[in-house]
Amino acid sequence: MNILSPSILAADFKNLGQQIADVDAAGAPYLHVDVMDGTFVPSISFGMPVIKSIRSASDMVFDVHLMIVDPIRYIEEFVKSGADIITFHLEATDEPQAVIDKIHSFGKKAGISIKPGTPVEALEPYLDKVDMILVMTVEPGFGGQPFIESSYDKIKATRKMLNDRGLDTDVQVDGGITKDNIKKVIAAGANVIVAGSSVFRGDARENAKELIKLMEA
Repeated sequence: MNILSPSILAADFKNLGQQIADVDAAGAPYLHVDVMDGTFVPSISFGMPVIKSIRSASDMVFDVHLMIVDPIRYIEEFVKSGADIITFHLEATDEPQAVIDKIHSFGKKAGISIKPGTPVEALEPYLDKVDMILVMTVEPGFGGQPFIESSYDKIKATRKMLNDRGLDTDVQVDGGITKDNIKKVIAAGANVIVAGSSVFRGDARENAKELIKLMEA
C-alpha cells in the first residue's frame, strides 16, 4: 500500500490546523513531523508541545521523525505527546536495538533512518526488528532540497534486502519528492512518501490529491 505522509516542516504555521485538515481531507493517511535538535542536524524545528497541540486536532497517523542525538531519552515523551510511528537515525545512537525496543515497549511502530552517506548494509541487523525504514533522499536538516539522484539505487537495494528475507517492511523516502519523480521513487521500492514543499507550497489539499493520484496510477 502506498502512503502519502505530508511533512508539516513546510507548512504555514499560522494556518497549521487548517492545512492539516486539508491534507487529511485529500486522503493522506499520515502526517510527517520532523523533530530537529540543532546538534544531530544544524536546524532546530519543534518538539513535544507542537505534537501534543495538533494531536487533539487530527486522527491522522503521526509519523514522527527524530533527527536528534541519543533519541532514547525522549521516546516516552513523544509517545505521550501523540506519536504513532517514531523513526530515529541509525547514526544518532550507539544502541539502535535499545531504541527500537523502547518504542515497541509503548506499543508504537519503530522506524530507522539512514543519511545519504550511510550505506544500506548498515541496516542489515535491524531489518526484521523495525516496522519502517526511512531512506533519506536529501541531507537531513533542511526542507526544499533537491532529490539526490543516487537515492534510487539505495531504495532499490533496501527493498531487495527486505525481499530477500521475505519481509514486507515499509520503505519510506524523505526529501526532494515532487510530482515529477514520485512514480519513479515508488517504482524503486518505496511505499511511504514524505512530501513537504510539493504539498504545502500552494493549495495543500489539491497538491496532496494530485500526489496521491500519481501514487495510485
